[in-house]
Amino acid sequence: MRINKFISETGICSRREADQWIDTGRITINGVKAVLGSKVEDGDEVCLDGLPLGSKPKPIYIALNKPVGITCTTESHIQGNVVDFIGHKERIFPIGRLDKDSEGLILLTNDGDIVNEILRVENAHEKEYIVTVDKLVTDTFLNSMASGVRIMGELTKRCKVMRVDTTTFRIILTQGLNRQIRRMCAAFDYKVRRLQRVRIMHIQLGDLKKGKWRNLTEKEVAGLIE
Repeated sequence: MRINKFISETGICSRREADQWIDTGRITINGVKAVLGSKVEDGDEVCLDGLPLGSKPKPIYIALNKPVGITCTTESHIQGNVVDFIGHKERIFPIGRLDKDSEGLILLTNDGDIVNEILRVENAHEKEYIVTVDKLVTDTFLNSMASGVRIMGELTKRCKVMRVDTTTFRIILTQGLNRQIRRMCAAFDYKVRRLQRVRIMHIQLGDLKKGKWRNLTEKEVAGLIE
């Protein structure tokens, strides 16, 4: 088994993070520093910073209604990180990100393979948001947002945008550029007042209270891994 897959299956991080740890020399196999592409055999001892990594734990899948001010990172030195906020007894990590100043649905897991499946760009999984801005939402603004907006040197993909009320709209994206919605709004001189994610793929935020989390149902998990 490739070393990054082995590490992700222990539940400590995603494959992407595992590659970073390997690249910086934090991972050893039987006392020898691993390299990208190293293989792990049965009986091998894999260590992170000299401490052995355990076997694959029971998979955990969590939905959190993240409040504003919580950062989607596993870095323990960052105050307000999402892992400490949840305080789960097992090691988990967020799937993707939701900006510190945004709120709503974020998924967390110890299953590194799921992370890759959900975040893979070509899979174009939907994420739905409700956004409140600082001025009137016009038809021109909605149509322009839906058609694609040039931000950070590229044109965003076409998306679905619907008015909710005079200053609020609903938007469904299939990509996840850094601070994408805020940058798209700013391109038309709109400032985001509130940004809430209400859906990831088939998983709905629903009536989950802010700051609370729940385990995904068997049906929801099946929809992720099928």
